[in-house]
Parts: sequence; C-alpha cells; structure tokens
Amino acid sequence: MQLRIPDRVKIYTEFGNGEMAAAETLSFNDVKVDMALQEDGLNVWLTANESPVRYVRLRWNFKDEEVRGEAVRVLGDEWERNYGNMEWRGIATRRCMPWVCAVSNGSDSCPDTRGRLTECFGVKVRPAALCFWQYDVQGVTLWLDVRCGGSGVLLNGRKLDVCTVCFGEYRNMTAFHALKAYYRTLCDDALTVDHKVYGSNNWYYAYGKTSQEEILSDSKVLTELCEGLENRPYMVLDDGWQLNSCDAPWDKLRDTFTDMKALADQIRQMGARPGIWFRPLADHHRLVEDMAEECRCKRDPLMLDPSHPRVLAYVKDTVNRLVCQWGYELIKHDFSTYDALGCWGNGRIAQLGDDGWCFWDRTKTSAEIMIQFYRTILEAAEGKALILGCNVIGHLAAGLTHLNRTGDDTSGVDWERVRFYGVNTLAFRMMHHEAFYLVDADCLGITESIPWELNRQWMQALYASGTPLFVSPKPADLTDLQREELRVAYACNSVQKDVLEPLDWMENSTPCVWRLNGQEIRFQWADENGPNSFAP
Repeated sequence: MQLRIPDRVKIYTEFGNGEMAAAETLSFNDVKVDMALQEDGLNVWLTANESPVRYVRLRWNFKDEEVRGEAVRVLGDEWERNYGNMEWRGIATRRCMPWVCAVSNGSDSCPDTRGRLTECFGVKVRPAALCFWQYDVQGVTLWLDVRCGGSGVLLNGRKLDVCTVCFGEYRNMTAFHALKAYYRTLCDDALTVDHKVYGSNNWYYAYGKTSQEEILSDSKVLTELCEGLENRPYMVLDDGWQLNSCDAPWDKLRDTFTDMKALADQIRQMGARPGIWFRPLADHHRLVEDMAEECRCKRDPLMLDPSHPRVLAYVKDTVNRLVCQWGYELIKHDFSTYDALGCWGNGRIAQLGDDGWCFWDRTKTSAEIMIQFYRTILEAAEGKALILGCNVIGHLAAGLTHLNRTGDDTSGVDWERVRFYGVNTLAFRMMHHEAFYLVDADCLGITESIPWELNRQWMQALYASGTPLFVSPKPADLTDLQREELRVAYACNSVQKDVLEPLDWMENSTPCVWRLNGQEIRFQWADENGPNSFAP
C-alpha cells in the first residue's frame, strides 16, 4: 500500500467529537489538523485554541488492488517493555498494536522467499502522541493519543508536530529481514557506542540484598572470566545500594555500602567499567528534599511528576552525581513508565494511562513529557556514561538511550520467566537492535535453582545474538564447567560478530529454530516435563 492522505479523520476532544472525509487541512470547532506528504512520510500537525484534545483517528481504506488476497499474519509492537506476549497472529480487527503493524504472507521457516510480501505501517520515533494501529480486511487505522496523562491536552494555540507516518513494502525476503530494514527507516539519529557492551548485573541472584564487599567480589569474578579481552566489561550495581529498597533518596546509602565513588574507582582498577541503577521518579518515603505537592503526580503523590521543572532539575542533579561526581560509566534508569503513567504496558489494550487525571504541565502531551524526561537524563550524563533504559517507552526513547531493556524481568530462580519473557523478547525485539538502540533482552541469571542444561541455551542465544550479554552469576554456585563456558560466552560477546535470527517465530512465540551465521540451530526451551507455566 502506498502512503497517501487518509480517507477519514476523526478528532476527539473533551467538548465533543468531529468526523470527516480527509483533506490536507481539517477543522472541528477550534481544532485543526494539517497533513502533508513529504519525502520522509506523512507529517501530521495539530492545533487547538481552547478545546482539550484527546485523540486523532486516521483511517485508510484499501483500494481493490491493495487488499491482501492470500493468507497473512499480523505482528504489532508493544507500548514499552515486551511481556512475553509478542506474536504473529491472524487478522484480529480489535487488536491494538502500538507504534508498528506488520502484515506478511508465508513463513520465515521456509528458505524460499520468492513471492513473500511484508507490509509495514508505523510512525517515526519520538512522536508527540502515543500511537497504535488496527488492521482489518478493509483497511488500516492509526490512533494518535495526544492526552496529557488521562486528560485532553491544552495546546493554547500551539502547533503540535504530532508524528510522521511511514509505510513500507518489502518483497522476496523474510519478514524478519523486512522488519530489520523497516525499523531503520523510523530512526535516523540512534545513539552510537564505540565499543560492544556486555558484562555483569548482580540483580538475579542478589535481588537487592548486597554489599560493597559483595560487589567487589562480583567484579573479581567478572574480570577473571574476561581476562585478556581487549574490550572491558561492565559491572552494574542494581537495586540495593541506596538507603531504601527500590526508592529514593539517591544520595544516602544503606549500611552495607560506605563510599560509592571509591567503589566505582575500585571496579575500574580491577578492569571493569562501573554501572549503577536508580529509579528517578519514585519517592515512596517522601525523603526527596524541596519537593512541593505540585511536584508530585496528581494520580499518585508518592511519584514525582516529570513535567515539572523542579523534578527535571532533581533528576538532572541525581544523574550528574552518579556520573560526574561518583564516576559511574553506565546509568540504568528504571520504572519511569509505571511511575509516570500509573500502569505497565502489559495488558494495556489502547490506553497507556487511564482517563481522569493530568500532569502538572497540561500544555504538553504524555509523549512530549516522557521524551523531555529521557532527554534530561541523557544530557545530565554529559557524554560520560551510557544510558540504559528499563521500563522506558522504546519508541519515545530511541535516540535518547544507548541501550534499552526491551523485555520484562527474566530470573535467576524461575526458568519459566526466562523462557517466556527472555526468549520471546530476544526474537521479537532484535529488529530494534542498532536501529533504535542496543537491545538488552535481559540477563542470564546463574544460580543452583535453574538447571544448567536449560540456562546454557539461553546463554548461547544471548551471546551469539550480537546483542549485549549481561550475566548475574552467584559466585558460590558457579561450577568449573560454567566458568569455562562463561569465558567463551564473554569472549564471543565482547566483539559481537555473530548473526542470529529466528526462523519459526511466525508460528512459535518462543522460537526453537534459529539461523546462526548461516547455519540452522535448534533450542529446547523446556525439559521433559514441558513448560511449568501452570503450577497448581
């Protein structure tokens, strides 16, 4: 389908709705939508004086020659992290697909790609709206959520650059290769990193119970496993170093840590790059200083409002302390979608944020507010640290994060989480890799709770994927065999020259058949008892 002005447009405001046949300029009361076909796609602008605008709906009806006559399968993206539920499906008219919708015939399991056609519908990164698609046999629909939180945005005459719509057609290639190519058209300013990123994260065995001495022990294990490698690994401290678990403040330590700058220096001296986790918008204990009530979310006063300048200044100061004063070279910021919008992307059908509330600054859309929040963190690091987003909205964070944790938590104790979340995320989010950011499908957690014959396969898929490998090994549980195999994995991932792609992903949400460097390989993600997702 060739991109064109849509056939129908509907504008939703808190004062009423207006629907009309599309044209380049449309008006409903004081609301105006402008559209223009340009080289990079269809640009959409929105202006309103007094009306609080909630949504704009664009509809393209297929012409006869655009109707897909053969059987097709449809894939959509997710709002933020993937929660193990990405999959190719048949046409489901009511299905809401954030950011991108792809429609493809055939199967990537078949080596013969003649006659394959993958159509892609999407928007360029960092739009000013939360966007999702619906696909049916008669056409395709794009919804633009321009709310501020759960209320209509008040533009006050401002002309909002809502989004750039991009269509793509890819013939005689697999759907995987088509999507890899398509995602690169949606972002032309992805952040680059001059080295491959890999290393260790202590979360999936420590789960927040850690100490400065334990981190140094982890660093020793990591650097021994990476001895002789030219590219130094990262040692990332996850939750557990600060005073309150999973909460602010970020300038006070728990009693098992004494000096965060000294710890970063020691990690560096041992041969690793220090990284650190924090949750910038949480203040459950109300210990963040100089925060008036207007700085707190109206929806939940235990969360800080990222639209408020005082909150952004606090976030900037915190990142600057972690990077410029303490010397950490990777910042992992977490929970921002949940803390700002009050929901996880999982299970959100159409609205990422419930109706009935707004941010402090109601003149900006939720998308604009989150983009500014991500930009504040990036700029505060002053180019001295990599930014790893976790629970960020990937389409809004592209170009503002170096890495993105693109799936929900795997585990060091529950193999089903690894199989369900990790494998699905790796297969269905690899198209983002190096197009939007570096894709982190989450960690390999090594404890005695998960059989190594299963975990080994997850390690192989990660290190051979060309995406970052982060490992959470419990030192006391590491066997000699695991140490030797980890050395091989780290050596491979420190250069990331392998090419891995899923083959049966159009039929299997946790693909078992993959192509590694041109050769077909198979994984067995369940033991002889099968998956343990139901355990009465």
